[in-house]
Amino acid sequence: MPPGNPPRPVRRGLVTALSLCAATAMAASMAVVSAGPALAHTGHGDADHGDAFPYAPASRAAKAPVAVDPAEAATLGEEHAEEHARTRKALADVGEYPQSTRTARLGALTASQEKANASFDASEFGRFREYFPSPDFAAHIALLPTGKVLLFSFERIEVNPQKEPAPTDTIGKPNAGRAWIWDPAKGTGADAFTEKKPPVVNMPDGKNEPRPAPFFCAGHSYLPNGMLGVFGGNLGGNGGSGAKLSLVFDPWAEEWYLNKDMSVGRWYPSVVTGADGRQVIMSGQSELGWGTPTPVVERFPGAAHPVPFDKAVKPIAWGVDKLKTEAPFKWDYPHLFSLRDGKIYGLGRSVDQQWVFDTAADTRSDLPNRPDVNKSMPGPDGGEWRRNYGSAVPLPAGFRGPDSVLVLGGDRNDPNTYRLAGGKWNTEKPRAFGRTQDDTLLLPNGNLLTVNGAFDIRDYGNGPYNPNADLKFRQTELRDENGDWKLGPVQRLPRGYHSNALVLPDGRVMITGDELQQLANDPDITDNNNGSIEIYEPAYLHQGSRPQLGMVLNPTVGYNDRITVSTSTPGDVTRAVLLAPTTATHSVNTSQRHLELRVKSRGGNFLELQAPPNAAAAPPGHYMLFLLNEEGAPSKAGWVQLKPPTTTATAAKTKAKATATASGD
Repeated sequence: MPPGNPPRPVRRGLVTALSLCAATAMAASMAVVSAGPALAHTGHGDADHGDAFPYAPASRAAKAPVAVDPAEAATLGEEHAEEHARTRKALADVGEYPQSTRTARLGALTASQEKANASFDASEFGRFREYFPSPDFAAHIALLPTGKVLLFSFERIEVNPQKEPAPTDTIGKPNAGRAWIWDPAKGTGADAFTEKKPPVVNMPDGKNEPRPAPFFCAGHSYLPNGMLGVFGGNLGGNGGSGAKLSLVFDPWAEEWYLNKDMSVGRWYPSVVTGADGRQVIMSGQSELGWGTPTPVVERFPGAAHPVPFDKAVKPIAWGVDKLKTEAPFKWDYPHLFSLRDGKIYGLGRSVDQQWVFDTAADTRSDLPNRPDVNKSMPGPDGGEWRRNYGSAVPLPAGFRGPDSVLVLGGDRNDPNTYRLAGGKWNTEKPRAFGRTQDDTLLLPNGNLLTVNGAFDIRDYGNGPYNPNADLKFRQTELRDENGDWKLGPVQRLPRGYHSNALVLPDGRVMITGDELQQLANDPDITDNNNGSIEIYEPAYLHQGSRPQLGMVLNPTVGYNDRITVSTSTPGDVTRAVLLAPTTATHSVNTSQRHLELRVKSRGGNFLELQAPPNAAAAPPGHYMLFLLNEEGAPSKAGWVQLKPPTTTATAAKTKAKATATASGD
């Protein structure tokens, strides 16, 4: 998340050139609407956390005299200090963003969406139906096993979309998190949203100003009992400093639990749930600030606590373990996946940062370099090339779970998709064009859907912090079972950085996020609804009748056991699948998983399905169960919890031992 505060004239003696450059790059980007044509900006390049602004705008008044700060000149040199001064002047020239502009933008996007989508047959391409306000930006989302959706982000410090709304570089009370739950069963009105404030913490920033935990730009995945573990966040300052925060959200009680701090701060980490049910935490900028990614690998819960399979087990004040093996990712938010061999695949943004981790043996092995088209090109700062934030998806592979990953997006100049399978990379069929900040989802039928995207961070094709977008980034893309892509209907808003999407239990797709675009198109900036949600209905919802799923008779099931379900349409059911719920941020979605279930028997209105064979095929936790017909149309989902059969016996023995100890036996 780019820094939040525009730089003031520098009067501090000991400020690093890195911090100054990051601040200046940010300020320049925020002044884009008052600047002239975007030109290559060679002075700072990638200083703003290595991902934000490869190109900053140059002012038409670039040669007009400006007052240079003597302290900056002494530290950075006259030319560099003059560049900072011009940036501050350009920032001062940026005015406010009027409501009339927001209203007109939203009206224009609504009209262009309607016009563009008139030619798309819903039975082939799906359609967008609903668009409604939300009280949160939803930089982070999670589908809960209750069917509700958790949205969380930050308390904004700015409503002008030409400036940074997030308090990344803010130290103190304004640097705070917020969270809401949306209940789709209650519709789209205000009463469908409930605030769930994070725990109040006193961050170690020297301010002694308790505030709701600033957990934005954290990483997250699910625990086997359906709770969401959230790790890291924003300490504030220094271009992005990692917090040591460790929290759990309980979907059953709908409350947050605070845990013991991690051993290191993490800003932009990734988290994945392994086959043993423990969450593995990697990467992220440390508490020292931008440019200090941590190689430390941690695991929650630590060995002092059992893996929580039961929702009655509430992880409160639990701690992490630190593994011996390190994960020295150069850049943040790597993609992490637990595949059918039970190992964790870490796919970094650099071509040579591809590893496989065996957490049971506590080892790391190299994978081949990813064959990106632009791997030999210099990065935007002239240094190493790397992918920006883009999607990665574990591809469906039947009953035994995924054994390959498709990496796509993150490079505006490369539409190709890259598949890792059997320890080797292959270049797969391309999408229509390259995009970054995209979100690609597994659908119940096993096909893929890409939504959202941008030219770069905060840049939609017309320069950073300019809400006017290249409208192609609104267009969805669909991948069929043969791996072929086709363009689909367009969404209402362009959504790039901090955009998100997930599949709901009824088969619809929820799309949200990107606070810049939400602010730029806010129908009433004075109310509390600065966010927005739009709903996409895939083609399978427009192809006639759907199978009906009645009851899941044994919603908690062991591996390889039978799952018995009822259906009023047994003759229509040809397939049954498990689809893992999604929790995502910054195009990183480690929780996606699609598994086929074998239909073992049919009798009247009942089906017996066979659960996945083991935890490597499907890590323990909650999954959506869909019945599908021959055309691939899914039923509404029921929920199933996969749980090792030994956990019940182990829990009983532990309880008996504790009782015996308490009684003195």
